[in-house]
This record gives sequence, structure tokens and C-alpha cells, in this order.
Amino acid sequence: MKEENKQLLFTDLCVRLPYHVRCKIWLEDGTTEEGPLDLEHNYGDVLQDAFFYHKIKDIKPYLRPMSSMTKEEKKIYNDLLLNTQVSEIYFPDCEDMIPVFDWLNKNMFDYRGLIPKGHAIKVTKDNNPYNDL
Repeated sequence: MKEENKQLLFTDLCVRLPYHVRCKIWLEDGTTEEGPLDLEHNYGDVLQDAFFYHKIKDIKPYLRPMSSMTKEEKKIYNDLLLNTQVSEIYFPDCEDMIPVFDWLNKNMFDYRGLIPKGHAIKVTKDNNPYNDL
């Protein structure tokens, strides 16, 4: 994985930690593990092993494509966007965008395009590790 993609994945995983992002991990010995990555239990060990000690061959979060938003979710998303303050040159105030990104992260939407790059696993109706939440 290119360094820029590794940094993108690392950033994405870190901002999702409060929401218990589910991941699939490929270990160097050829085995795989799946489960939540979270602040309380394992994030330090997993991220260090993956990005610094190279004990983990690959790690991919389970994310939802933006196109998978339901009508209700689209309404929430649009309402959040409408609540941002737009400046004279049509850029939202960064502070106003925080609720938008928090909501996208909490709902596991792939707004960084990790799925098409092969760095995340697409959540589908048949493959949804968040069903039990």
C-alpha cells in the first residue's frame, strides 16, 4: 500500500474509533480476524501493529457507500448540511461542518472513497457487521 493511502486509511480509522468501526484484519501468519476497533480495548495495539510494526498485513474497515443512504438518512444529512454557515465565497465554516462529519463517521459512510480504492469492505444487506448494533 502506498504511503499516501496508508495515511488516508489511518486517518479514517482514527476518526471512527468512538463509533466502534468494524474491521477485518489480515495477519502476517495468514489468519484473519474481525471485530470492532475501539478506544476502550484495542485501538493502540492494532494500529501500532498495522502501521508501525508491520505485524498486520492489511486492515480494512467495513464501510457503507454514500449511495446506500436511505431516504431518512438523506434527509438527516441534508438537514445537517443546511445548518452549516456559508461564507461570502460559498465555503462552510469548518466548525459548522463537524456535526456533518461526525454523523457520516458514526453511520460508517465512506466519504473518503476507500471502498473503490480497495481499502475498505463495502457493507451490503448480506454483509453487514453492524446489524447487531
